[in-house]
Amino acid sequence: MKDLKYVAAFSTPLVAFIALYLGGYYTYLTLIYAFGIIPIMELIFSQSKANLSPEEVTKKSTNPIFDWLLYLNIPIVFGLLLITVFNVSTGMYETYELVGLIFSTGIVLGSNGINVAHELGHRQTKAAQIMAKLLLLPSLYMHFFVEHNFGHHLHAATKEDPATARYNQAVYSFWITSTIRQYGKAWKIQKDLRKREKFSFFSPKNNMFWFTVLQVAYLATIFYFFGSIGFIFVIGSAIVSFLLLETINYIEHYGLLRKKLPSGRYERVREVHSWNSNHTIGRIVLYELTRHSDHHYKASKKYQLLDCHEESPQMPYGYPTSMILALIPPLWFKVMNKRIPSEMISTTK
Repeated sequence: MKDLKYVAAFSTPLVAFIALYLGGYYTYLTLIYAFGIIPIMELIFSQSKANLSPEEVTKKSTNPIFDWLLYLNIPIVFGLLLITVFNVSTGMYETYELVGLIFSTGIVLGSNGINVAHELGHRQTKAAQIMAKLLLLPSLYMHFFVEHNFGHHLHAATKEDPATARYNQAVYSFWITSTIRQYGKAWKIQKDLRKREKFSFFSPKNNMFWFTVLQVAYLATIFYFFGSIGFIFVIGSAIVSFLLLETINYIEHYGLLRKKLPSGRYERVREVHSWNSNHTIGRIVLYELTRHSDHHYKASKKYQLLDCHEESPQMPYGYPTSMILALIPPLWFKVMNKRIPSEMISTTK
């Protein structure tokens, strides 16, 4: 039964379905759940630093249930999206309800869409990578697949990485710099791959070109079948979802930079270059994303196998609470700046 604990990750889309069904001010229920109820639960339930034994690693690494819990997000995410956009397009909702549903759907696209796409995007099978790209489509953030896998994991915790927030950089500034720089860098990475592997701009291997085509086609289809209201809804939901992602990026690497070696290259990525959180509820509903230090230490490791490293910088709160804290920059700086390891302070200011 312990292996089924990640079913709790489906609680977010379940709340979103309830919010859609009830309507009215209940459309904000998902927002309240994600950034109100879950943070309270994280304060109630203790943290867990326990790691798996070698025997448990062997057992859990081959158990297909963990993969299927990821795959199930595809029908759930797209089912919620289509049902909601259909209802919205009928014009039956007031403006305040539409805003609530945009936040509701956007949170699901971020937590059960982009987050799961992130996990699947690190898998080596073609099927898993296709599913990852599919889950990124409604967030209009398909370039994340290219930049994250070929850029972020190479340059994390350096000034060259758009997804690493600088010391004393506010999250609102980071939203702008990270989204713009990541998109531009994804095109540059794709261009370099084309030169190295010698394929044409229109080749199926040119992800960035086909991502653009798919996303434009997606928006055009939404506009054709669901009109301007449906179009505005999917745009708004996408923005909420990728800003959710960028806020997570912000708290994951805030203020942490790798040292530059005499050779001019950076030291290798270690467990100290990402913030770790052992808060149980956040770990479960986000498929262990909060054990981010181990993920960067070995990106190919599946979510259910991630470890806690004592030497990793530890977040005082879980991810949902930390995201709220980040939205209040003076408070965020007061809490987090003193937690940045002293040997990194001089290189981050």
